[in-house]
Amino acid sequence: MAPFLYHTYRKRHLLFLFSVFILSQSLPPMALTNPLSPPSSCTKGPGPVIPVTPLLSFLVRVQETALQTYGKSNFDPKHYVDLSLKSNLSTTVEAFDKLPKTENGSVSVKDFEGFIGKYFNDAGDDVVYAEPVDFVPEPHGFLPKVENPEVRGWALEVHALWKNFSRKVSSSVLHDPELHTLLPLPRPVIIPGSRFTEVYYWDSYWVIRGLLASKMYETAKAIVTNLIFMLDTYGHVLNGARAYYTNRRFLLQPASSFECNGYWNSDIHELIIRDAEQCNHFLNRYYAMWNKPRPESSTIDEELASKFLNDSEKQQFYRELASTAESGWDFSTRWMRNSSDFTTLSTTTILPVDLNIFILRMELDIAFLAKTVGENAITEDFLRASQKRQKAFSSIFWNEDMGQWLDYWLNNGADCEEPQTWKAENQNQKVFASNFVPSWIDLFNSDIHLVEKVTKSLKNSGLLCAAGIATSLTNSGQQWDFPNGWAPLQHMIVEGLSKSASMEARAVAKDIAERWIKTNYVAYKKTGAMHEKYDVEKCGEFGGGGEYTPQTGFGWSNGVVLAFLEEFGWPKDKKIDCD
Repeated sequence: MAPFLYHTYRKRHLLFLFSVFILSQSLPPMALTNPLSPPSSCTKGPGPVIPVTPLLSFLVRVQETALQTYGKSNFDPKHYVDLSLKSNLSTTVEAFDKLPKTENGSVSVKDFEGFIGKYFNDAGDDVVYAEPVDFVPEPHGFLPKVENPEVRGWALEVHALWKNFSRKVSSSVLHDPELHTLLPLPRPVIIPGSRFTEVYYWDSYWVIRGLLASKMYETAKAIVTNLIFMLDTYGHVLNGARAYYTNRRFLLQPASSFECNGYWNSDIHELIIRDAEQCNHFLNRYYAMWNKPRPESSTIDEELASKFLNDSEKQQFYRELASTAESGWDFSTRWMRNSSDFTTLSTTTILPVDLNIFILRMELDIAFLAKTVGENAITEDFLRASQKRQKAFSSIFWNEDMGQWLDYWLNNGADCEEPQTWKAENQNQKVFASNFVPSWIDLFNSDIHLVEKVTKSLKNSGLLCAAGIATSLTNSGQQWDFPNGWAPLQHMIVEGLSKSASMEARAVAKDIAERWIKTNYVAYKKTGAMHEKYDVEKCGEFGGGGEYTPQTGFGWSNGVVLAFLEEFGWPKDKKIDCD
């Protein structure tokens, strides 16, 4: 390639990466997709599938045998697909097949543990500690608005957690990647914590926000470098840095498609909704490249799908499970047609508000950055795309009576290529925190009339609780439902309201941030840990529910607390306990 063309390619490539990785990392997996993917119907049919590696297929067998051997009590299926081999796969499979098994396929605990110990390294051994090059116990200029010594001391402890969760892949992963499901990332990472020993894409945004508050710029840069590595190596950025996430993509962006308007459009992920004025709007949904049990939760998924009688129904359900996992909201009644029946999960038939707002923000960011480097054609393309999507938010998602943006349900069995006519009854009028996420971007938070209407709606929604914003109003037992609150949702809504010109919106944002800081602080003092999620009904309590036990660490919780303290501070005489 000629030097000029090569550098032009790299400039456009980096322009895209900067806009996504630095400005819009919060986009959950799957907004963009492979333009070469085969088309499918909107909701049914076999659809595209990305195959897994032979190692991963074998580890799923090990996972199933472990469940049969140990039973469900304290069983975490992810553990077994995170194991790495001590020797080659064929030797390990041969030894596994020779294990004496009962009629139901179980192996004695003694035999199974002996096999695991002989042929596998433990889950988590494929990452090793990495000393952060830019960590200092108290950085210069750290949280200048935090005047309360008690709060400042705690903030420094949270800051120190970056050091605790800094890792790099082991030399074995780099030299023998075929023995691992962990991907061979070149730079150190910040892991979320507990069972999550690999880097995750949308977690990374809030981790980076915290690292910037901690003045750890090199560590933040390394995270971005790893994301660029995944794009260059795998053609897209994965949900997480494991082989079993290859079917849940974050983005796929060949440089050649950069010149194409709507470069994330495909027959699978983009759908057309025709509004009351006969205008067509192109909007996006989640649709995983997978129709089998998720490898990290294979035994759980198989049990959930057991009620379906035929393979095509099971395959569609498995795709719904994987697509929901792409969204980051796994799981929630938000994605269910019947909130009391988990098997009515229908994520692929929903146009999500938050997914489309993230894409809108990216369109604006790319246009801005393209203009900065003189790429006028790209600027015009993405400005046009953003203007069209902005109109869609008014026509398709906005509900004037509720003062919220609502997810839109697609018609079952509709043809992806044909426009669907907008119907008011297709808006999901249940209240979720995602209904308020559009306030995060300046297009909406700069409109004082709009933001005051949204603020009033938020205050009256039932989501505002003693310790923050609840994810939904339904207590289903799923982790992305009431009473759980999650750091990313608190941050996006608070940041959006706090940037507005409305005094009321800014006051509400500050109040939410203070409630969230308090519950994190009190829970930390009680348990000695930061948590993945919190029970917003009760100050100082961590959350629960879902398909795994509550996790500690925790990357995005740490990042949001530090970002809130940097923005709002904490006065010297203000109490931090639960009132």
